[in-house]
Amino acid sequence: MPRYQSGIFIYNGKKDEAELETALSQILPVLSKGVKELKIIQTLSLDDLYANCRHYGPEVEVFFVFGGDGTLHEVVNCLAPMEKRPVIGVLPGGTCNDFSRVLDTPQRLNQAAASIIEGEEVTVDAGKTEDDYFINFWGIGLVTQTSFNIDENQKNRFGVLSYFMSALKTMNQATPFRFKLTVDDEEIDGEAVMILVMNGQFIGTRRFPVPTIDLQDGKFDVLVVKNSNLTLFRELMTMGRPQTDESDFQELSHYQGEKVNIDVEYKQDVDMDGEIKGKTPEKLEVLPGHFTFLTGGPNALHNMDNP
Repeated sequence: MPRYQSGIFIYNGKKDEAELETALSQILPVLSKGVKELKIIQTLSLDDLYANCRHYGPEVEVFFVFGGDGTLHEVVNCLAPMEKRPVIGVLPGGTCNDFSRVLDTPQRLNQAAASIIEGEEVTVDAGKTEDDYFINFWGIGLVTQTSFNIDENQKNRFGVLSYFMSALKTMNQATPFRFKLTVDDEEIDGEAVMILVMNGQFIGTRRFPVPTIDLQDGKFDVLVVKNSNLTLFRELMTMGRPQTDESDFQELSHYQGEKVNIDVEYKQDVDMDGEIKGKTPEKLEVLPGHFTFLTGGPNALHNMDNP
């Protein structure tokens, strides 16, 4: 007996035809067994994606997205304002697929489809800015410049390696900026090369080594990075250990809160879930348990200390 009565499977029709044919042949036979009426939607533009999300989102029980973090980000922004939101299943089809990794979804498509159609339904927090929503992270500084510096030719040739090539290049060009930050009632100001507001746990295919990040705690983890050097990486790797006193950190500050206000001396471009969207100043808030996702494995949402 099918698990769901109605569902949508949506994908970007502009992908390579041969690649799409292979991917769909691995995904659709598996998903169709779990959904009585599964409608297949090919989109050819962002407007097309938005229109289909708005039309079918309130009508179906489950909404499958085949794409990368950028596609998922746009779907999240379409579905977030709806009073009735479907369960979301994510099929990894991008470069990094970070949120599918948060959900512990296998990166091979046939395995991913089999895992999520049987996966547990879990509620997760979302982030909201004044104009948009995000599910994984919000950031300014180094993280935004890394996205800008990714060479599209390298991205097509090297995939996820292009992200790390860009990150290395960006670190050598990091320029500090002055900021004012309020996390709930705590006010902070100073200089930084990056500010990250984390909801999910992965950036650039790597789990961020902050064990307090929890998509179900109703809080953001806010990280202020003062310099990109070896001291920073050492501090990151020791966060959460019993013997670590974060007040001794030189290059990294860590805060948690439900509401975050950020302003900087000069306007900064914002990276949300890998998409450059918006500028500072910005007000952010957590929307507790706003979405329901299908997990892809037993370690979905778990931090490093609680696998």
